[in-house]
Amino acid sequence: MALAKQVKTEVIGKFRRDEKDVGSPEVQIALLSERIQQLTRHFETHKKDNHSRRSLLVMVNNRRRLLDYLKGENFEGYKKTIESLGIRK
Repeated sequence: MALAKQVKTEVIGKFRRDEKDVGSPEVQIALLSERIQQLTRHFETHKKDNHSRRSLLVMVNNRRRLLDYLKGENFEGYKKTIESLGIRK
């Protein structure tokens, strides 16, 4: 279940720093958050899909590491990112 190309370009467009930015921590966090939301909706109907549940945990941990990195490097960008995505902490 990869993100649709249109959704991915919208997310990148919203969180990128400049025109050619596709890999900054903000963009990576936003893409992971979109993917996490998609998998969470998937689990509402497929409760026993443990293979995908493990992938979800890996994505959540990866997002947490990226958030910690961003918090240390650019605190204002961190606050802006978590506020716009609705992530607490």
